[in-house]
Amino acid sequence: MNHIVGARQAQKQQSRRALLDAGLRLLADQNLASLGVREVTRAAGLSPAAFYRHFPDLAALGVALVEESLASLHVMIRSVLVGEGGAEELIDRAVDVIEQHVREHRPHVRFLTRERHGGVRRVREAIDAELGRFAEEVGAALGLQPVSQGWSEGDLRMLAELYVDHMVSTAAAFLEAQETDPAREARIAATARLQLRLISLGRRHWQGS
Repeated sequence: MNHIVGARQAQKQQSRRALLDAGLRLLADQNLASLGVREVTRAAGLSPAAFYRHFPDLAALGVALVEESLASLHVMIRSVLVGEGGAEELIDRAVDVIEQHVREHRPHVRFLTRERHGGVRRVREAIDAELGRFAEEVGAALGLQPVSQGWSEGDLRMLAELYVDHMVSTAAAFLEAQETDPAREARIAATARLQLRLISLGRRHWQGS
């Protein structure tokens, strides 16, 4: 009996994965608001009824893609923040991590970039919520660093949001360069490092709000 239940569960997960992958492929050329359930199920090789066994609507599929798109980046950036080294090394690692993440997860980054200001409210809200949680994690890590001694919780949150916004805009720039002009990648990386150094310099001299 257990092996039957296990096989059904595996098949269910496989179907869900097929729907997510199909949705992500289709969203390479359009936004979520223009997508239809039949279009997704046809691309996944499933029936519309199968879609509704996993998601109540396309917005729910979009929210699942948001969670998936940001999950791995959370881990990567957290590892940078808790890593050894000075500010320069942390900056270099952060930019390298973002560039590599875009290269390895281009469809997810494209999806986030487009839908962050897209037409599906629940997906926009999910992206904002995930980035907010991301900022909380970054703020907690920044608070452990000696340079943050005496900073208020509000100032740490402001700094964390600044870093997260910079990360998102840098990822979007890398995405565009990789798709249209790979030679720009080095310039984008250099600019991102300079911007982070400027933020780091301002941080060391911040007197508090």
